Amino acid sequence: MPVEAVFGIDSSGLDTAVKLLILFLVVIYIALIYYTYADARRRIEDPMLVACATAAALFPFVGTIVYMIVRPPEYLDDVRERELEMQAAEARLHGAGYLLCPHCDHEVKDEFLRCPHCLRKLKDPCTTCAKPLDPAWKICPYCEAEIPGVTPQPRRRRRRQTEDLEQQPAISEPGS
Repeated sequence: MPVEAVFGIDSSGLDTAVKLLILFLVVIYIALIYYTYADARRRIEDPMLVACATAAALFPFVGTIVYMIVRPPEYLDDVRERELEMQAAEARLHGAGYLLCPHCDHEVKDEFLRCPHCLRKLKDPCTTCAKPLDPAWKICPYCEAEIPGVTPQPRRRRRRQTEDLEQQPAISEPGS
């Protein structure tokens, strides 16, 4: 029983070469689909976009080429690592007393009242000693001056404590 030849080729050597070429192309096609899926998982967080990239790779060879053109340039691990490095650098700068202006990101020091770059107000000066005050402070820590409009009123005693004091009998001093 003779074996059917591919594409009508009767030569057994040429027929074997064509079959190996077709097998090679199918293996490359499947490998490209897997490569697209694995690469998309490393570069894209959204599972739906990973599925779309893999589906695009089902179009023989062209889908993977299009994915390679439009894929994100960085791996997710690299993005996370860069963000952690930036946070660590910001923490080191903050610990060294170097801060950034919240308006223009120019370097400012903790004692600056205004940003020297954008001229925006960073802190208010104390009315007594003129040192910079943090907005969360209730009094000036340098001269102990009260900050107008910020200093809290003295705490009122709780109602129960005043009732207990009223109910206690008055103690008279001996000899009076």
